[in-house]
Amino acid sequence: MLDIYTIGADVLRKNAAPIEKFDDELTSLVAKMFETMKLGKGVGLAAPQVGLEQRLFVVQIEGDTPRVFINPEIVQTSMELEPFEEGCLSIPGVYADLDRPSGIKVQAWNERGRRFVLEAEGFLARVIQHELDHLNGILFTDRLPEKSRDRLLRQYEKRMRA
Repeated sequence: MLDIYTIGADVLRKNAAPIEKFDDELTSLVAKMFETMKLGKGVGLAAPQVGLEQRLFVVQIEGDTPRVFINPEIVQTSMELEPFEEGCLSIPGVYADLDRPSGIKVQAWNERGRRFVLEAEGFLARVIQHELDHLNGILFTDRLPEKSRDRLLRQYEKRMRA
């Protein structure tokens, strides 16, 4: 299992670099990320969350196949926003409602270097957007109103000190 970095770690605030090499090392990393995500009871995990400045994340929501996104880019979003409670393995125990586009179109590469385009709706679209934010140094709490964000982060820090 890989270590999951939590809020305060510098790697979570950096823009991740594109992946250029599709090899056995990458395949091994992807397998370890899926294992770490499952053990953490998450539905998505981005490379910066395990200390790597690489544009890679994995996703597996209940009832769907595991998905790997390398060098992803959202090319289209719906106009409709949908509220939903989000949490993050890098900010354990913190949850908040957040509006995001209800549908997206994303292009990325899989671990074998094959490009794909995926149209996603609902929860899958939300998870992809959340994980892609990690690749750009953005945490879901950054998207909250300032007062809500500050309150949640104070509660988190207080809980961590206890």
